[in-house]
Amino acid sequence: MELTTALKGQTVRNAVREVGINPDYWYAVGWANKLKPNEVMPVKIWQQAIAVYRDATSQLHALEDACPHKGVALHKGKVHGTNLACRYHGWEFDDQGDCVKIPYFPPEQKLPCAQARSYPIQEKYNIIWIFPGDPALAATCSPPEIREFDHPDFFMVPVTGHFKSHFSICNENSMDVFHGFLHENLQGWFDPILTSLRETENSVCADYRVSYKGKLAKFLGLAEEAEQVTTKTVSVEYRYPHYQSSLEGVSSLYLMRLPMGPTESASFALFFLRVKLPKWFLRSLEPVLQPLLEQHVFMKFLNQDIEMMESEQRRYLDNPQRRYVEVNPAIIAVQRLIVRQYEQFVQKSSQSPDPESGNSDKLVSFSKAMASSPAELTTESPVG
Repeated sequence: MELTTALKGQTVRNAVREVGINPDYWYAVGWANKLKPNEVMPVKIWQQAIAVYRDATSQLHALEDACPHKGVALHKGKVHGTNLACRYHGWEFDDQGDCVKIPYFPPEQKLPCAQARSYPIQEKYNIIWIFPGDPALAATCSPPEIREFDHPDFFMVPVTGHFKSHFSICNENSMDVFHGFLHENLQGWFDPILTSLRETENSVCADYRVSYKGKLAKFLGLAEEAEQVTTKTVSVEYRYPHYQSSLEGVSSLYLMRLPMGPTESASFALFFLRVKLPKWFLRSLEPVLQPLLEQHVFMKFLNQDIEMMESEQRRYLDNPQRRYVEVNPAIIAVQRLIVRQYEQFVQKSSQSPDPESGNSDKLVSFSKAMASSPAELTTESPVG
């Protein structure tokens, strides 16, 4: 469905800051090369604590991070072969979460029915992916396709982000090209124009015309000279629950969102750049160039975003009733998608919204508003 690209004042419904996730997707939880054989790491997917471990054969496994015996965090345990042993009493659980050994039981004694929940897990694109929803659905979908991965024409830079904010705030930041003003001291983009906006059941796609200049633009191949202004199209797609964007053959970004809780999120991003340097030279410098670009280019941009997103979250918590005005229709479309996916999960599982969040009434009214046409969500007051 094509949506209007007119920039008009629209009221933001704040309940989007409280909805949960649709867990029936693959979520990125960490970099695969960071977890060595016989190591365990804790992760969290929307308040679900999970212990991820790589066994002695390098296979990945994921179990609920709570021992069925005493509730001790399993990520504090030890890997024994293909099993994970609780650090407290040494109870061992296999990759399905079944208790298969208690060290102080004689071999012939029957084990108690103790099981930790197991999660589908896979390793792809040097990323660890977990499916936190219905395990029966894990085979019906896949992590996003990353065509540039291992492509000889692109140089890849991995970047990790951590945010003390609801994932909706992070998602809106990723769709909002109009915030180039924030990055002006880093030679960011300027004069953005929203030219196209499309919405489907599980995606929002937007095209922006943006301008660049400066030394960074020259390094990235956007311009021949630093003072030359170059205008190109940035395409941004939010395909729930992850992002991808491209800049006219110059670069691509795949951003995997990890919602951890109501006020905590993370991201695992892969940047792909067409740098005008010999491929053999780039590959030889990869171990040095990747961390340099991450820390001295991409993290500088990301840290500015983090400051704004966390400020937005704090102001919301100070006064959840405060109303805000949005002018970018792509943001409203992203909000619709976030709520729609959460509603679909709630309806399918015949569950109610988390009673502890206290957002049931707000979610109902917000969902009705989001179901309206874009025209009904737009005020009559133009921008300016």
